[in-house]
Amino acid sequence: MQNLSRHIGTLTLKTPIILAPMAGITSLPYRRIMKPFGAGLVVTEMVSANGLIRDGVKTRELLATAADEAPLAVQLFGDDPAVLSRAAQMLDGDEELLDINMGCPVKKVVRSGAGSALLKDPVRVGNIIAAVRKAYPKPLTAKIRSGWDAQSINYLEIGRILESEGADAVTLHPRTRSQGFAGQADWDQITQLKSALSIPVYGSGDICCGADASRMMSQTGCDGIMLGRGCYGNPWLIGNCLRTLQNLAEIDPKPEDVLKVALQHLELHRQHFGERKALFEMRKHLSWYTKGFSGSSAFRAGLQTITSCRELEDKAREFFAEVISA
Repeated sequence: MQNLSRHIGTLTLKTPIILAPMAGITSLPYRRIMKPFGAGLVVTEMVSANGLIRDGVKTRELLATAADEAPLAVQLFGDDPAVLSRAAQMLDGDEELLDINMGCPVKKVVRSGAGSALLKDPVRVGNIIAAVRKAYPKPLTAKIRSGWDAQSINYLEIGRILESEGADAVTLHPRTRSQGFAGQADWDQITQLKSALSIPVYGSGDICCGADASRMMSQTGCDGIMLGRGCYGNPWLIGNCLRTLQNLAEIDPKPEDVLKVALQHLELHRQHFGERKALFEMRKHLSWYTKGFSGSSAFRAGLQTITSCRELEDKAREFFAEVISA
């Protein structure tokens, strides 16, 4: 079998697949569900550096981890080099890698000067990485986009700055901030960035099946891929990406397999967050787990009237029983 391990600084990943940090999605229960399917690295939701240095309770909660998800990366966001440096020093030490968010397109984040807003200020990008690199001894990476808009595409400049200031790897989502998630990701930009840098380059964007992963890596020469929205309700995407990289056929999960994982996810969420939040959060996850099955639209519509996790479990069992017997 082909050796799929990868190195980022001093960290060795067993596979070239990274689970992307996604606000409101990649909580501890979600990461624990995804990890066994073959993710070489999982990443927290993005954590506010300002919130961390102010000892925000909710911010600290985002850093909760479990042994079975290792290795874990923490992603910080902010716009002040000194604050990010201090926040990096305050991490618990359970993480194996620190990533700096320089690509988030969300208005709230951008208005604060963080996320993809940093792409408009290459000098600040360099100052941030230099300051964090001085304070943080473990592998350090950054996630970026192509640029702010079509008139200011500068991922090559940003990538070179990241490398020169001590970043150990970079992930490129080849869309501009103004694009959001619309249009098609320009994988040629991943090719160009990989050619320009000597540190590992990971590609992200438009990977919906294993064949996409294989095509991205062969087309761009990138060192690995970062999976995001394609994993919603579909942890099997990770395994299928690995299978195609090994020249094996992809596998579609059976309905009973989907139900088993969905219920495991529900229970992990309930244990970690409690009944109320689990009920609220798992409505969206169950909508994703049931997507594509007959009757899923009616199932999703009925989720909003459910008032307990037990009822949520019962409805999921009823839905998949009908799918299996059809």
